[in-house]
Amino acid sequence: MRDHILTLSCPDRTGIVYRVSGLLFESGCNILDAQQFGDAESGRFFLRVHFDLPQALDIEALRARFAPLGEAFGMDWQLHDANAKARLLVLVSKQGHCLNDLLFRTHSRQLKVEIAAVASNHADFGPLAASYDVPFHHLPVDASNRQAQEQAIIDLVERERIDLVVLARYMQILSPHLCQALAGRAINIHHSFLPSFKGAQPYHQAHARGVKIIGATAHYVTPDLDEGPIIEQDIAHVNHAMTPRDLVRLGSDIESVVLARAVRRHVEHRILLNGHRTVVFR
Repeated sequence: MRDHILTLSCPDRTGIVYRVSGLLFESGCNILDAQQFGDAESGRFFLRVHFDLPQALDIEALRARFAPLGEAFGMDWQLHDANAKARLLVLVSKQGHCLNDLLFRTHSRQLKVEIAAVASNHADFGPLAASYDVPFHHLPVDASNRQAQEQAIIDLVERERIDLVVLARYMQILSPHLCQALAGRAINIHHSFLPSFKGAQPYHQAHARGVKIIGATAHYVTPDLDEGPIIEQDIAHVNHAMTPRDLVRLGSDIESVVLARAVRRHVEHRILLNGHRTVVFR
């Protein structure tokens, strides 16, 4: 398997697809799938191309051929090995439904990733990680050691060559320094259909307000709390007969599914940033 993925964004103008597909054709590549989007509001064009690389050409040679075209069109572009497994660090606190879901999906090969480590500010899920032979790191945190604890996370990311950090109900606010260190490679699952019901006990807040839908939001982590570019969202309808416990159960299911979808989109290189928004190719 020598298939790769090209992703790019640039100012929209005529000839982009023609020039890109022409270069791939001239290089002996076979396009397997292509998706594109032109955003009239931002004036930018977005493209994802999945293609086979011929045996006679290596990826670095193609990268060198593409560079002049990328410069001519002002492209932000990347080439990815479609068969490489992304290495994940999962951060969790005391609610393990999202962690459990990610571990199972990875073990059953539903997600093309490798969970290199799990880290937590509590020790609760060490046995769960061990049951999947995943290293577990207990990194307790309080006001006195927050900087050192976050540095331990950064060190773990570098040591384990982590591609993506997943906050699977990690109930700690990341400092601007850590957010910057993980920019573009950290995904959080928020326990509501943003922007409603922030803070503690969101499902109890929702129940008290008599809501008719609940939901979850997966987004990239930024220094602006819970305001990073949104990747995936989903909802469920609820009614007056449901208790807060019913909402927690239903909400936990939604959170797990939404986070798994967001991780899949990221590791398959289907997400391109468009300012504070995202373009997500399906």
